[in-house]
Amino acid sequence: MQKNMGALDKTLRLIAAIIAISLAGTGVLTGTAAIIAYAIAGVFLVTSLVSFCPLYRLIGLRTCANC
Repeated sequence: MQKNMGALDKTLRLIAAIIAISLAGTGVLTGTAAIIAYAIAGVFLVTSLVSFCPLYRLIGLRTCANC
C-alpha cells in the first residue's frame, strides 16, 4: 500500500472519529446511528493510522505532498 493521505487529512479523520465515538459512547447517538458512528470511526481510525484510503486510490486522489 502506497500512502495517499496527508497530515491534515489524517488529523481531520482522527478528530471526526473521536467525535463519533464520543457521541455514541455518551448516548447522544443510539441504536443504528450509534453502530454506524462506531463503524465510520473505526474506518477513519484505521485509514489515519496506515495513511492509506482505498477510496482515494479508486478515484485517483492524493492529499499528501511527498507520495
